[in-house]
Amino acid sequence: MMDWDDMRVFLALARMESLGRAGQQLRLDPATVGRRIARLEDELGRRLFTRSHQGYALTDAGTRMLPHAIAAEGAMMQASTAEGAAQAGLSGQIRIGAPDGCANFLLPQVVAAICAENPALDIQIIALPRVFNLSRREADMAIAVSRPQTGRLSVQKISDYKLHLAASCNYLAQHPAPQDSGGLQGHRIIGYIPDMIFDSELDYLAELGLDRVAMGSNSVAVQFNLIRQGAGLGVVHDFALPADPQLQRVLPQSFSLTRSFYLIRHLDDRHVPRLNRFAQRLLRGLKQELQRLETSVRTREALAQDANSPSVPRA
Repeated sequence: MMDWDDMRVFLALARMESLGRAGQQLRLDPATVGRRIARLEDELGRRLFTRSHQGYALTDAGTRMLPHAIAAEGAMMQASTAEGAAQAGLSGQIRIGAPDGCANFLLPQVVAAICAENPALDIQIIALPRVFNLSRREADMAIAVSRPQTGRLSVQKISDYKLHLAASCNYLAQHPAPQDSGGLQGHRIIGYIPDMIFDSELDYLAELGLDRVAMGSNSVAVQFNLIRQGAGLGVVHDFALPADPQLQRVLPQSFSLTRSFYLIRHLDDRHVPRLNRFAQRLLRGLKQELQRLETSVRTREALAQDANSPSVPRA
C-alpha cells in the first residue's frame, strides 16, 4: 500500500513534470525525487512516468493513479484543518491561475488584503494567457473568462466587467479621437496577436470590424503599456484604467463590451474547508475591487465633464 509520502512525491512530479521543479516544491534534491519515484515504480511493478527532452509525462498507469493520489491529498488536507478550521486563519500554500489582465490589475490588491488577514498563508499567482488544466493540478483554482465545457470542475461566476476603447492623453492630443467606429481606420490599433487569442471572448476587435493590429501582444499588460506610452488606441478593461490617470476612454457611449470572470475549481476540492474558505474570500474581494475600480472611472469622467462644462452666470 502506497504511503502518503510516496503520493506526495508522485503528485509533485505529475504536476511539475520536472525533477528540479518537483524538488523545489518538496524541498528535496532532484536526485532524491528521482530515486523515490524509481523505488515507487519498483514496488508497484509498473512505470508511472516516461522521460523525454520535454520532461516527465505520466504513463497510462500513472494517469490512472493520479485521481486516487489527488483524493488522498484532499483527505489529508481535510484532516489537518478539521479542528478549529472555522476560527483559525488560513495557512499553507494556494496557487491561483488567472489571465494576465486580472492577474495584473485585480488580484494583487485582493491577494494583499487576504494575506494581511492570514499571515501564515502563501499565495502564488500564475499569470498566463491560456486556459489552466486543473485536472493536472497546475493550480488550486483558476479564474477564466468563459465557462469550461468539459472536466470534473465546479464553476462560480465572479462578476461581469466592462471594457472600452482607450488611449493616452498624449496620443489624443496628436490624433483627435474618432467620432464614430468608422473613424478608427485612421488610428494605430493595439490588441491581441490574432492567432494567439486562446478564448473567443478575447476577440474584442472583431466586434469593431477591425482586422489589422498595428501593434500586438498576447499579454494584456504589454498592450496596456503600449497604450499608455501613446503608441495607439486599444481595448482596455475599465478596472485597469485607474492605474494610469492619463488614459481616457474613447467612444464610451457607442462601443462597450461586457465580459465575465468565473472561478474554476476541481470538483474533488468541494469538501476541502480550507480551499472553500479561501474561495469565498477571493470571490468577495474580487467583486468589491471590480466595483471600486469601475466606479472610480465613471466618477473621474463625470468630474472632468463638469470641469469642462461652461459655467452658467448667476442672475
